[in-house]
Formats: sequence, structure tokens, C-alpha cells
Amino acid sequence: MTTPSLLKHKTFMRFWIGQMAASFAFQMLLVGMGWQIYNLTDSALSLGLVGLARYLPQLALTLYGGHLADTLNRRTIMLISRSVITLTIAVLTVTSVLDVITPAIIYSCCIAMGAARAFEMPATQAMVPRIVGADLLAPAMTWTASGREATTIVGPALGGVIYIFGAGALYGTSTACALLSAVILFGLDYQHEQREKQRATLDSVLGGFKFTWRNPVIFGSISLDMVAVLVGSVTALLPIVARDILETGPWALGMLRSAPAVGAVAMSIWLAWRPIDSRVGVKMFASVAVFGAMIILFGLSQSLWLSVAALTIMGAADMISVVIRSTLVQLETPDEMRGRVSAVNSLFISTSNQVGEFRAGVVASLAGAVPAIVIGGVGTLAVTALWMYWFPKLTGRDRLDERPQTDLPT
Repeated sequence: MTTPSLLKHKTFMRFWIGQMAASFAFQMLLVGMGWQIYNLTDSALSLGLVGLARYLPQLALTLYGGHLADTLNRRTIMLISRSVITLTIAVLTVTSVLDVITPAIIYSCCIAMGAARAFEMPATQAMVPRIVGADLLAPAMTWTASGREATTIVGPALGGVIYIFGAGALYGTSTACALLSAVILFGLDYQHEQREKQRATLDSVLGGFKFTWRNPVIFGSISLDMVAVLVGSVTALLPIVARDILETGPWALGMLRSAPAVGAVAMSIWLAWRPIDSRVGVKMFASVAVFGAMIILFGLSQSLWLSVAALTIMGAADMISVVIRSTLVQLETPDEMRGRVSAVNSLFISTSNQVGEFRAGVVASLAGAVPAIVIGGVGTLAVTALWMYWFPKLTGRDRLDERPQTDLPT
């Protein structure tokens, strides 16, 4: 009954299609930058630096972006940020076609994209509850997460094929998808709630942190994801695994990048049919534990198909965690705080992804790719056990829609 309601929700479907176009552009872009920077430098550390260059601007600007998302029109913020990202990808396209691209240009473009996403992510995340309402929020979050993962199936695989014709061709395709996203979302019917403008004081900017810290369900869930992915991330090392361990080419890199998304989409279909309606805390921790175990298996594998299978199961487990976490965060946060809390969530996600890639690159440069991956998987299992002990309210959470606490500061 839920799916037809979303399909008939024209505003959400327009938002969803626009987001998918942007995600598709980004997934192809990551394949191109990873393969190109590794070929230019032949350095595992450079793969980590690409992630770090995207992360540092987000670290500096995301909390301010959350403040703006709770003050200004979130749709306008999203469109401006999306336009900056499109122009940045266009720079990569032109410099690659002219064969003048350098590692410095790639790092600079990563910095620009990181700055734009610092404003885009809080605004975009905070828009969803106002677009669909509380009743459709959980399925909307499932649709959003599964659609994003679906683009990581087609995006990296197609990106690997397009890269055969050169980096310029891949970046050009990515630019077209990013531009399409901006055009689709330009006419989005989003009702902005006018609020009194607030100065960007330290108290306002840090308001999301204060709210999150006082809510153990929100803080426990987003910090679990951040630390687990930070210590267990393998994304930055996929070019090394594809080329040096599995002895394959860019097409295999595309398969490896797509594999987690295949599992995630399959799991999202299952969740659409059988939503998680009980013991959500235990199920989230169990999914993170499976995530860590599959990282270890991937690190020990010397077979392409076993590696793909491990990453596929890893993606399925991660989807369970994503749906539970994102729904809990939105349901437990009042609308006037959603921009700032979404900024904290975005900052945690960026920290886990970008610093996780940097950690993997550093450890791989010192100890090798296989030890870096296996150590990360073991670390993820340890983090899961610690968080179950430290956050008993999250472990014992039964339903997604339990009434949030009312004594939290806004």
C-alpha cells in the first residue's frame, strides 16, 4: 500500500529522480578520479588524499551549512550547490580532454566539490520530511537509499566501460548527469517555511551537536556508522585490489564498486516487502557485524567472484543499517532542527567515508592492501561490540516510531 502512495506523490518522485541523476554523476566520477589519480601517481597514498581533499572542506563548512538550511530556503541552497558541483566536473572534463590534467587539478576539484556538498547535504536531507510527511517518511528513506545504491550499480560499471574511451568521456557523461539533476530540481514544488533569520552564532551553529549529544538513540546510531565505516572502509583500495591483487582492469573495478550496491538494492526490495517493525536496535547492530565480517572475507579473497560476493553481502547489511539510522534521525528531530541535525549526520558520514579512505590509503602504503582491509574488518566488529554496551537505549530500541523524548533542547 505504501509504494503506490509514493509513486503518486509527484513532488517526491521529481525530487527522487533529480537525486538519482546527481548520484549517478557522482558514482561515475569516483571511478574516473580513482583510476586516473592512481595511474598518474602509482601511489596508494594518493587514493587516500583524494578522499581527504573532499573531506576537509566538509569538516570546516557543514555545520554552517546546517545553520543556513534551518534559516534559508533549502531548495535554493541545494540548487546553488548542485550548480557548483556541475561546473567542477566540467573542469575535470576539459582538462582531461586537453590532456593537461594533473594530480593538483584533481585535488583542487575535490576541494571544490567538498565545499559544495557541505551546504547541499544538510539542506537536501532536511527537505524529505516536509515533502512526504511523517506517515511516508520511512518508505521515502528506503526509496532514497535504495535509489542511491542502484546508481552505484550502473554508475561505476558504466563508468569503467566509458573510461576505456578516456577520462574526458567519463567526466563529460558525469557532467551531463549533474546538469540534468539541476534542471529537474529547478522546478521542484517545495514549500519553504519562512522563519525569522538568525545570526550564525556559535550556539546556533553547534545546536545540532547539542541536540544529537542529548539524544542517545540519534548519537549512538550515527556515531556507530561513522566509526564502523571509518575503520572498515575499503573503497579507496579498490583500484589496488582490481589491478594488483586480482590482476584485472577498470571493468573489474567497476564491478567491485557496484557489488555493494547490488546487495543494497536487493535488500531494499526485501525491506519494501517486509519493513523492519520490531527490535530495530538489535537488527542494526547485527547488520554492522555482518558488514565487518564481509570486509575480512574481502581482504582475504584472491578471487574476483568471491570478492564481489563479499562486497554484495556487505552492501545488503549496510542497507539495513542505513534505513534504520536515517529514519530514526528524521523521526526524532523537529523540523526547525533538521538542517543542523542533518549537518551533524552529514559530517559524521563524510568523516567515515573520506577519513576512512585516507586511513585505508595510509595503512596500505605502510603495511599493504590486504592487512589494511583485514584490520579494518576486525576493527568494525570491535566497534559493534563496544557500541552495544555503551548505548543500551539504542540496543533495546524496539520500533522506529516510538515517541521521541520531549525534554531535549531545541
